[in-house]
Parts: sequence; structure tokens; C-alpha cells
Amino acid sequence: MTIYNFSAGPAVLPKAVLEKAQADMLDYRSSGMSVLELSHRSNEFDAIIKEAEALLRELMAIPDNYKVLFLQGGASTQFTMIPLNLAQGKKAYYHVAGSWGKKAYTEALKLAKSIPMQPELLASSEEHKFSLIPLYDSSAIDPEAAYVHITTNNTIEGTAIYDLPDTNGVPIVADMSSNILAVRYQVDQFGMIYAGAQKNIGPAGVTVVIIREDLLNKEPVLSSMLDYSIQAKAESLYNTPPVYSIYIAKLVFEWIKELGGLDQMEVVNREKAGLLYTYIEQSPFYNNPIKNPRERSIANIPFTTPNEELDKKFVKEAEAKGFKNIKGHRSVGGMRASIYNAFPKEGVVALIDFMKEFESHNINK
Repeated sequence: MTIYNFSAGPAVLPKAVLEKAQADMLDYRSSGMSVLELSHRSNEFDAIIKEAEALLRELMAIPDNYKVLFLQGGASTQFTMIPLNLAQGKKAYYHVAGSWGKKAYTEALKLAKSIPMQPELLASSEEHKFSLIPLYDSSAIDPEAAYVHITTNNTIEGTAIYDLPDTNGVPIVADMSSNILAVRYQVDQFGMIYAGAQKNIGPAGVTVVIIREDLLNKEPVLSSMLDYSIQAKAESLYNTPPVYSIYIAKLVFEWIKELGGLDQMEVVNREKAGLLYTYIEQSPFYNNPIKNPRERSIANIPFTTPNEELDKKFVKEAEAKGFKNIKGHRSVGGMRASIYNAFPKEGVVALIDFMKEFESHNINK
């Protein structure tokens, strides 16, 4: 039985990457050591991290005046690092279109009790159960603010921002965890981009930060580990980095380049998502909660059947057929197909075939 992994993260990795990692597991490039055993100060790892950065810069067309950091702690640690480094003595705006944006805002509110900063809720769609991207009046943004924080893809709810909002000249800081390298964004339109690796880049354990050099903090912050300037000066080697996660990330970057680069990756992703959305749209049985097609995620596609009992039945039967981790997030229910970069088109086609079969057997129940 073929297994298709729809997990929202840690997520499916390219088979070619796993095979390469398997070949390197016991002896990396005739070093006599596994990548898991390499010192972060070794020549072998120095080449790995430099190649990883060079590939990411090439794929995303990252300008020279941006630093690329490979950090730890997941994207959630960035919820604290960002205001700690960028917003002291300033306002910081939060655009909340999903659960992770809300968490980022909540962490900023918590931090504001300890440092001089002013978090502002710019807009929220929570009252609509995060089923849309909230609008706001850009003239309400203080042009002297530190940043406007957005989430480009809402993993749980299935919305995405593709056209960047007007922020009245204030730098955009973007959590791009679940659609980095899935679609093309112009890096120079952001002050900072950050992403946990475990969706489109590699295994959990490394977080990519891309930050414009002029935004690096001038004064030390609470902890050296949480200090962007220190991390940048140390070239992501202030302490022992997640060596293996960075190695896998490098292999994934190579895989995307061999595929044809980021633009080709986007073509593939839009085709996969289009197949599933088209089927859901024409079906009287299934429903996608995101009504505006321009706001639909191409990475995470939630859907439901007519009732919760059928949802549970769908998940049970899908799991038995090899469609793993198809259950929706506990906060929204239903089902969720996370079809990141490495998820194969044939898996989407197979899911649609199963959905058709399930619909035919259950449409009158």
C-alpha cells in the first residue's frame, strides 16, 4: 500500500533527499564520520552551512544587504526575539489572520510587560474563525513603528497572503513557516522573513531568519542566544547549531534547484492545489471554509463533509487506505491536506479518487 503523508509538520520530505541522506549516513564524503557526528567547527560542516546559505540566497534572490541565519527554537522563539530586538521603545503592529499570528501578538503583549514596547493589534479575523484575511486602513499605521507582523500562510485555517499589504512605509516582518519556497515573494519587500524548517525546508530543529542588515539591533538584548546581531556576527555559530537539520535543508535546496528553481516549484504547487480545490468546488458533499479563492492556501487545504460523524468516518477510512495525517487541526476539525513542496501530485490525485468514492457511498447519509 502506498502511503501519502499529509502531515502539517514535520512534513513529507523529497524521496531523493532521503535517499541521499541515507547514502551519507555512515560516511559523509569519505570523512569516516556520519553527518550526525560532524563537529560544527569542522571543514565538512563549514562547507555544508555555506552551501546551504548560498543555495537559499540563489533560490529566493536574497539581496546582499540581508543576513541569513540558521537558528534554533522554532518559529515560536521568534515571537519573542522579534520585539526584543526590533521594537524596544517603539510601536509594533500585528496583523492576525490565524492562530499563529495570534500567538505572535500574545507573546508581544507578554513581553511588553517587561520591556518598553507597544504592541498594536492592526486587524484580526478571529470573529470570522480566521476564514478570511482581515483588512485595515494603512493610514492608521504610525510610520515610525518598528514593523508590521504578518503570517503569509495560515497552516491551521488554510488562508494565505500573496499580495503584500500597504504598511505605510513600515517594514514587514513575515512568518513564512508554511509557504517559504512554495511561492515567489520578493525578499526586498520585507524587513525580515522567518520560517521553521519542518514544512518545506527539512526536519524540525532549525529556523531560517532572513533579516535586512539595517534592522539588526544596535544594543545588546536580554540574552546572547536571542540577539540577532550576535548571531549574525557569529554566522549562526554562536553555539552548536542543528548540524543535521541544516545538512538536510541544503539537500532540499539542491532538490528545488534541480527541479527548476522556485518559480517552477510554484507552478507545481499551484497545479496540485488547483486539482483539489476544483474538485471540492464542484462537489455538493465537501466544503472548503475559505470562500475567497485569492486567499486560499496552496500548502494547507482544509475541508469538511456534511457533518462531524462523516468527518470522523472519512478520517478513519482514509487512514486505512494510506492517507496519513489527514485529520484537521483540533481547533477547527474536519480534514486538512497539507501538500507542501515535497508532496507528490499523484498523492493529490489518489486523494481525490478516494474522496469521490467516499462521497458516492455517503452522500445520502
